Amino acid sequence: MNLGIVCYPTYGGSGVVATELGKALSLRGHNVHFITYDRPVRLDGFAHNIFYHQVSPEKYPLFEFLPYESALASKLVEVVQFARLDLLHVHYAIPHASSTYLAQQILAERGVRIPFVTTLHGTDITLVGKEEAFEPVVSFSINRSTGVTAVSEYLRQATYANFHVTRPIEVIPNFVDLSRFQRADKTGELRKRFTPQGEKLLVHVSNFRRIKRVGDVYAVFKHVRTEVPTRLLLIGDGPERAPLERQVHEDGLHGEVFFLGNQGGIEQVIGLGDVFLMPSETESFGLAALEAMACGLPVVCSNAGGLPELVCHGECGLYADVGDVATLSEHTLRLLSSPDELSRFSEAAYARAQRFDVTAVVPRYEDYYQAVRAANSP
Repeated sequence: MNLGIVCYPTYGGSGVVATELGKALSLRGHNVHFITYDRPVRLDGFAHNIFYHQVSPEKYPLFEFLPYESALASKLVEVVQFARLDLLHVHYAIPHASSTYLAQQILAERGVRIPFVTTLHGTDITLVGKEEAFEPVVSFSINRSTGVTAVSEYLRQATYANFHVTRPIEVIPNFVDLSRFQRADKTGELRKRFTPQGEKLLVHVSNFRRIKRVGDVYAVFKHVRTEVPTRLLLIGDGPERAPLERQVHEDGLHGEVFFLGNQGGIEQVIGLGDVFLMPSETESFGLAALEAMACGLPVVCSNAGGLPELVCHGECGLYADVGDVATLSEHTLRLLSSPDELSRFSEAAYARAQRFDVTAVVPRYEDYYQAVRAANSP
């Protein structure tokens, strides 16, 4: 198939999933066209059947804000016609679904039929999309999508609860490439740079937005380190990073907490840890947790959103209510204080991740594409 993928090109979960999906589809012989305002961060290397089309809104004095939605719709019309696309897959409802619907109507007037699948990822439904200014457009765009998927059952139900959606929604979970995300050598030099005296290592990955509750990550670390020598590895960037860095320096713990920022080769770092922390206020799925589990890290997290669908409590991880730092700390200490317990949870985390391997999930998208195309046939 000739497929178009519309996504945000950033480090957020929707952009990561969209990019990894496109790369996996290209390896399975499909031609994949990424259509967005910048090159996706995980679109590395070269493949003869992967293409990138940049959306560039024109600056004009009349516009206080650049009309990205219109520029995206026009670019979609162009790419669909010139590349003879069979289907468009848009990730994140705002504004991709509405722009794609507009492009679909323009193309229909030109005698071109193009189905499009909208994948819902999280805050486009649970936070941003619920805003009064967006809800009618989001509901309309989802209902006009040829097919709709969500990354968890939680998100599917949240969509029906918060929007006037009548379309059936297929749940296709996020996935991980187990050939890339693997256990790391915890005796190697890289690990020793973070834990020179053999300390335990906690890991957190996020976009450092308030919803990720990175303050709780730090609070858990501070509690744990009083009983078990521990270091904290923080990967990612965002608005909550600078305040946390200031707090770490004020506490005199800057030698024990490492801020790595956004990392391209994240799979080389996550596996160095012992336990992955994700105390988020909500997660539609928890992709970072899945990638950590693929590296053999048990997850200590909140029981919010789709996380309980991924993390089996008492087997591959442990969770508590949002904001319950005391229980999250107890869970973390339970794992770090017992090598046998940590090993058991680590094995279970890897086994759980195998169920979400890219080779198991991507064919489900292919089957869904074929079903959507068949339903859209004249």
